[in-house]
Amino acid sequence: MSNLTSARTLRTGRGGLPHALRTLGKYRAIYFLLLPGLVWYVMFAIVPLTGLQLAFKTYRANLGIWGSPWNGINNFNRVFSNRDFANAIRQTLLVNVLRLLVTFPFPVLMAVLFNEMRFRKVKNPLQVVYTLPHFLSWVIIASIFNNVLASDGFVNNLLIALGMQPVKIIGSSSAFLPMLYATDIWRSAGWSTIVYLAAITDIDMDQYEAAEIDGASRYQMIVHVTLPSIMNTIMIMFILATGNIMTAGFNQVFNFSNPAVRKTAEILDMYIYRITFQAAPDFGFSMAITLLRSSINMLLLLIADRGAKMMGGSGLFSVNV
Repeated sequence: MSNLTSARTLRTGRGGLPHALRTLGKYRAIYFLLLPGLVWYVMFAIVPLTGLQLAFKTYRANLGIWGSPWNGINNFNRVFSNRDFANAIRQTLLVNVLRLLVTFPFPVLMAVLFNEMRFRKVKNPLQVVYTLPHFLSWVIIASIFNNVLASDGFVNNLLIALGMQPVKIIGSSSAFLPMLYATDIWRSAGWSTIVYLAAITDIDMDQYEAAEIDGASRYQMIVHVTLPSIMNTIMIMFILATGNIMTAGFNQVFNFSNPAVRKTAEILDMYIYRITFQAAPDFGFSMAITLLRSSINMLLLLIADRGAKMMGGSGLFSVNV
């Protein structure tokens, strides 16, 4: 019976290759729009993966990536015996775990506050104002803040004019991390708020009406209706942020750092940049570090996903990992 059904399906064009070709032709406009994205993904995300073999090779420029000799795990042995690598890992975890804890709640808080605003004439312009910094590059932002907060910048000139002592912010190790987190919130919180606002708009309004009938205040509605309803979205965004801990913030740190704060700013990506472009290049050693960094990110992603499931969330995957 099953063979007869399969043969009938193929004859009628409802399955197999004929059906796939017919579907492709029917939706060719959509697939055509999808094609540039697929080409970009293959060219810049899949093809470069062939360079990972450098982690197991001694790179020779005259031989190229494919012709360079294999050296087993020698590059990894050098990485694990390198004290600077261990310090960069420690500093990366310190900077970006604190970044996650400090900056992650702000978009959620802003989304809730925007949702509670009833004056659209105020709400819409504020959303635009808070979203605009996302479109500024870290080069521009760092230039603005460096000029404003420099020893002869606007802030210190204003303090001197008021008869106060100037403060050292640019070049201060103790002020470097707070400045990173403050500028990260200023630039990114408004853009990330869009995700949570979209989740809030999907909440059934009957829940708010039932809570209002029961005499719940606006604060109680936020705590018992809004936040629980968007908790899955919050968990997914937190998992994705956790999986990016080892790579987050390079552009920001690179543009804000200077020799005075080098020790504080020496995250893993800065270390990779320094040993690759500011010293005698050793691409096999750099690639080994990069591969380890990506592996740690994947491990953190899976741990966060498992933790989300243990707390009752759905996680990123539909099956346990």
